[in-house]
Amino acid sequence: MPSQDTRNLLQCAVPTAAAGAVIAVVSGFVSGGKGALGAVIGTAVVVAFMGLGVYVLQRTAKSLPQLFQAMGMMLYVAQLLLLLVFMGLFKDTTLFNPKVFALALAVSTVVWMASQARAHMKAKIFYVDPEPEPSSANSSEKSEKAEKSGSST
Repeated sequence: MPSQDTRNLLQCAVPTAAAGAVIAVVSGFVSGGKGALGAVIGTAVVVAFMGLGVYVLQRTAKSLPQLFQAMGMMLYVAQLLLLLVFMGLFKDTTLFNPKVFALALAVSTVVWMASQARAHMKAKIFYVDPEPEPSSANSSEKSEKAEKSGSST
């Protein structure tokens, strides 16, 4: 992954992990160890799904740029549906607190999306590839052409 992509991924993953840690600590005090475990697992699922999504989207942008926008929309819908499926699958588990798990999934997803929007707004990405600066040899040739191409009257 190029450095810009890695930077954007870190700008999303770090706030999400921090939010997950806060949820884990609070739920640990409120509902015990099972609540903290549910928060940690929920946050880890979000970071894994969303991180994999960013990776897939960047690969699509490089190989099939014409499909980038459609792939992005499809990917986010698929991610949200998979997270909903995870909530449904683990609603009756006894391994961890399912309510805290669902809360961690929801909050972590919102934090990820907000931090991804912020990272994209802060990134300095060119809309158009700038033309290269002319070298000194080329600039003297252009100035000579400009002088010769004017009106002769």
